[in-house]
Amino acid sequence: MKVVYLVHDLNDPAVHRRVQMLHAADVDITLLGFSRGTPPSGLEANCLGHTQGGRLGQRVVSVLRAALRMRHWRNAMIGADVIVARQLESLVLANSARDQAAPNARLIYECLDVHRLMVDPGPKGRLLRLLEARLLRRCEGLIVSSPEFIRSHFAARYRDLPPVHLVENKVLGCEVGGKRELEPMRGVARPAGPPWRIGWFGVIRCQRSLDLLAALARSQRGKVEVIIRGRIARDVLPDFDTVVASTPGLRYLGPYDRRNELGTIYRGVHFAWAIDYFEAGANSDWLLPNRIYEGGLFGAIPIARNGCATAAWLQDNGIGVILDGDPEQALTAFFGTLDQAKTDHLTSVIRTRPLETFLYTDKDCAELMQAVVSTGRS
Repeated sequence: MKVVYLVHDLNDPAVHRRVQMLHAADVDITLLGFSRGTPPSGLEANCLGHTQGGRLGQRVVSVLRAALRMRHWRNAMIGADVIVARQLESLVLANSARDQAAPNARLIYECLDVHRLMVDPGPKGRLLRLLEARLLRRCEGLIVSSPEFIRSHFAARYRDLPPVHLVENKVLGCEVGGKRELEPMRGVARPAGPPWRIGWFGVIRCQRSLDLLAALARSQRGKVEVIIRGRIARDVLPDFDTVVASTPGLRYLGPYDRRNELGTIYRGVHFAWAIDYFEAGANSDWLLPNRIYEGGLFGAIPIARNGCATAAWLQDNGIGVILDGDPEQALTAFFGTLDQAKTDHLTSVIRTRPLETFLYTDKDCAELMQAVVSTGRS
């Protein structure tokens, strides 16, 4: 089976992970997409152009340019059995290219974030929703990473949905060595606190989270340390370096290699920050972030805010810390009374959960992706 995977950002580590999952399903993959910065090494792909995060207008222009140049890249899609398009701009291109190069291919829409304009009540939002509705009618499948995307966006706005596949942001076994290697790692003890260490890892893009964590580090005066690792969205956080430099206990230690450092960075903290206000009321309330799976897998206690999908997931699994009310007050109250016994209890509860709560094995990846690429409307 030939699968064409058309993506909005070849530099996104999550794209690499989806490619790994598709490889596990033993399919022939052709990867096409846009690059943000230098195209990533170690990933064989057809680059359709360059885009910039946060600049929707520029992304639209890049998509239009790629559409006008379709004759130069559509041959890569000839013979495709399935076309998977990640995010809406890729779906626009995939739909047109399928008509020209692979009319019998099944089209799958992969939506891992609902852009804020998709829920905008104004004319731009209405136009984008009309476009999404039209394209969904031409799809044979829809992939989401959280059930709340279906409840709050797709099912709430559109009548005719293709078959839906939930593929959570769990850690892949091939990234961390598999179940046999993970079991002894889960029992590794952390240094006793205080200081209590909070890890904020991944794409760092939430100004309110930065403000909350900085205020907590200042107020606790050495009792709480915040370790930040990952890619900083500097268009959203222009004062990031200033805040970190001026806040004792707040440290940025740079990006990390997910494949080689994931376990190390999470075992070095007591808590995993899983709060996001970047698009509160919409995408931030609906998503299930990587951090709850990564933290849970390596015994770091996830912290979430009440009233969102992340908190509901933690409640369903009986783990983590959920903040109620004013987040600054809730954080101060929690860490102000925290002791080693409570931390040990919260950690031990996580360790009783099955690895499958947080992890996709190679077998899981193969079964999930086979189900996706074999999907179709009845």
